[in-house]
Amino acid sequence: MPLKNSILFFLIFTVVLSSCDSNQVFDIYKSVPNKWHKDNVISFNVVPPDSIKPYNLFVNIRNTNNYKYSNLFLIVEMEFPHGKTIKDTLEYKMADPTGKLLGSGLTDIKENKLWYKEQVIFKESGNYKVNIQHAMRENGKVNGVVELEGITDIGFRIENINNN
Repeated sequence: MPLKNSILFFLIFTVVLSSCDSNQVFDIYKSVPNKWHKDNVISFNVVPPDSIKPYNLFVNIRNTNNYKYSNLFLIVEMEFPHGKTIKDTLEYKMADPTGKLLGSGLTDIKENKLWYKEQVIFKESGNYKVNIQHAMRENGKVNGVVELEGITDIGFRIENINNN
């Protein structure tokens, strides 16, 4: 193999290896069609791999420049296998004070990895269900935002806790 091809192969191999994510246990996205309706609940079915080990949980959001708010309010509900339910109303910062959207990404799509819960131990065996819906309101208005623009995908992620 010529030297030029060897260097190219090495660079591609390095990029592929560095993109692997050893902390990932569960990471799934679901697309939001055009606008995210306030009654559209995005659900994820999760079967945790371990009932002793703690995990960190995240809500992942992909948004475009059409997202016009500086924050995001979500209602996240976790249904346990034996019927218990925990519901949280969460607020996340989506833009800096100048209005520049936060998140990673070089294009007009930004990805935000948002903390949901830390050190969670899935003590009950069986299927868990995570439901996510938006709870956005505009300042001074009683009714919530019916159709939220600019959100393209909602994700849920479980990570091993890095104990380094």
